[in-house]
Amino acid sequence: MLLLQCPYCGVNAEETELAAGGEAHLKRATVGDSDEAFEGYLFMRENKKGVHLERWRHAYGCGKWFLAARDTDTLEVFGTYPAQTTEPPADVTENIRAKYPDWSWKETA
Repeated sequence: MLLLQCPYCGVNAEETELAAGGEAHLKRATVGDSDEAFEGYLFMRENKKGVHLERWRHAYGCGKWFLAARDTDTLEVFGTYPAQTTEPPADVTENIRAKYPDWSWKETA
């Protein structure tokens, strides 16, 4: 069972209390972008095994969106943080690098 701590209300929520929202830190397609850019935003993801930064909503709790770093292969959670954060906090990246020293975060363009 996947457990994520909501950074807003502090509850350790089971995945049945949460709603997944997809990949975090994506550059959104906007007005004036090409059809190809919009298609890329909607459909093109690496979707590889390993560490992912994801959006989650505490649906059956406080209702707020937050971000989580977890390994999709092992379900290990490296940390959660507020949705308004533009990049993973230092403590989360340190937790990831403790297990995967070569891991680096880059904003998805």
